[in-house]
Amino acid sequence: MDFSLFFFADSGAAGGAGYRLLLESARFADAHGFSAVWTPERHFHSFGGLYPNPAVTGAAVAAVTEHVAVRAGSVVAPLHHPARIAEEWAVVDNLSDGRVGVSFASGWHAKDFALRPENYPDRRNVLVETVETVKRLWRGEEVEFSDGAGEKQAVRIFPAPVQPELPVWITSSGSPETFRAAGRLGAGLLTHMLGQDHESLARNIALYRQELREAHGPDARGQVALMLHTMIGTDPDEVREQVREPFSNYLRSSTDLIVKTSGLLPAGFDPDQLPARDKDFLIAHAFERYFSTSGLFGTVTDGVGIASRLRDIGVDEIACLIDFGVPHDEVLSSLHHLDELRRRTAGPGGHVRRHD
Repeated sequence: MDFSLFFFADSGAAGGAGYRLLLESARFADAHGFSAVWTPERHFHSFGGLYPNPAVTGAAVAAVTEHVAVRAGSVVAPLHHPARIAEEWAVVDNLSDGRVGVSFASGWHAKDFALRPENYPDRRNVLVETVETVKRLWRGEEVEFSDGAGEKQAVRIFPAPVQPELPVWITSSGSPETFRAAGRLGAGLLTHMLGQDHESLARNIALYRQELREAHGPDARGQVALMLHTMIGTDPDEVREQVREPFSNYLRSSTDLIVKTSGLLPAGFDPDQLPARDKDFLIAHAFERYFSTSGLFGTVTDGVGIASRLRDIGVDEIACLIDFGVPHDEVLSSLHHLDELRRRTAGPGGHVRRHD
């Protein structure tokens, strides 16, 4: 099992202090054999608002690290021109000496598409077309686009990236068709447990690998990265109390983005329409459910059991989301326990895999 670090929290502190956890955690991951650091793309909302462009935060991570992969989790492909995506990430590939990878998403929140409203209705098809075009540009091919005069122009990106092929993932919130699409594309798969349980995740991974083998040969395996909210400590009850308030606040701040569509609350409930006391009750219910079934919480021993169960259903990497409101110093201290978990679940020699 590989372990990486993932970031997607409320906007938090202003100024450089808001990125302290990202950069210090990235340095830790780099020094301790973690596989990657993922940063997301998020627009027009305080939840995730520190991350409007993963190429910018990826460049910052590249500047303070030497070994760890620098990944987007995710680029919302229909919001951008494919040449712009390829250019930006080629720069980061050069800054990192060939360590980038990009997970692409179709997007789901209509407000985000203020950037490219024309792409919202057909965003899933635009995703596939964009990924293929970015991959062509990355290889150094010329691709035709219309210029300002309406003429077709063949363009090639600069600078040329270091890696001959861009490592690509597709992000899925649990749709079986997206898992299949990732398999057909020969891409890796980035997913999470918001809206999926263990059984549905196992079915979806099986669909992904079946599609992958049919499209790319019987030996094709791909790579499945699973994002899990994470806090590892020495006592499970202490961890529960350590994360209860910040994670409940995290759920509360994201009700219109995640909680309403995640299955964490009973069907038919809109928490925004409820009195504060009832909303607090539902958030508490969501916390208990998520803590018990859908995160990486507890001790190293607890984590070994979780990682083992996930490995058995085909997960290759746990992308540990660590920035959900726990004070930064406590998170940074907990990384030593997470590293112990990483070492106890690593393969022979403790080496991580690089997805191609």
